[in-house]
Amino acid sequence: MSFFTNEFNDFFKDLAANNDRDWFKDNKSRYEKQVKKPFEAFIAAMIEAMAKEEPAIAKLEPKNAIFRIYRDTRFAKDKTPYKMHVSAVLSPLGRKDMELPGTYVQLGVGEIWIGGGVYAPSKEQVEKIRRAMIQAPEVVASLNADKTFKKFYGAIKGEKNKRMQAPFKDWVERLPLVTNKQFYYMAEYKDDESIILRDDLVNYVMDHIRAAKDWQAFLRAAL
Repeated sequence: MSFFTNEFNDFFKDLAANNDRDWFKDNKSRYEKQVKKPFEAFIAAMIEAMAKEEPAIAKLEPKNAIFRIYRDTRFAKDKTPYKMHVSAVLSPLGRKDMELPGTYVQLGVGEIWIGGGVYAPSKEQVEKIRRAMIQAPEVVASLNADKTFKKFYGAIKGEKNKRMQAPFKDWVERLPLVTNKQFYYMAEYKDDESIILRDDLVNYVMDHIRAAKDWQAFLRAAL
């Protein structure tokens, strides 16, 4: 089934030209009908589909997975109050536990982001992941070579350290990922307003989730 209509895209197009509180207040009923409720229904369907393969996620409620549309502008140069997308974290505790590697889904006008991994780890978490890698380099090599993961995501992404200390510096040439400070993957599709209109949107996202399940399991175990 299709969860969204072109009204979703139209709302965000109008918001882009009128990103202020007065306009949003006047158009809040549009937001509720065309964006918020359809996205909640989609996330509920995603949780149901994921729970068949990850039972622990079954108790997640959409409200605990979905981020608010309001931007945090306290330290931002851009003071526009609203995001130009809706997004959610799909993991057993949703956005309440950002440390557990889960799945991130973001929908905007003509775009969809699907990804996961560890985007903002602490120093302790980075070290745990690096140690897990050097303890099982053959597993990392296999994960990197996985054709399905490469098809959907390309490779693990993230900023890197230029200098490494022992014991990790001895692994840099053999295991370049050990220099990463972030360990995430993201598929980004843009410039296609028909993406969110797909009848098979849940299955489409599930294909991405399955493609990353082994990397997700490795990162969860490392942490």
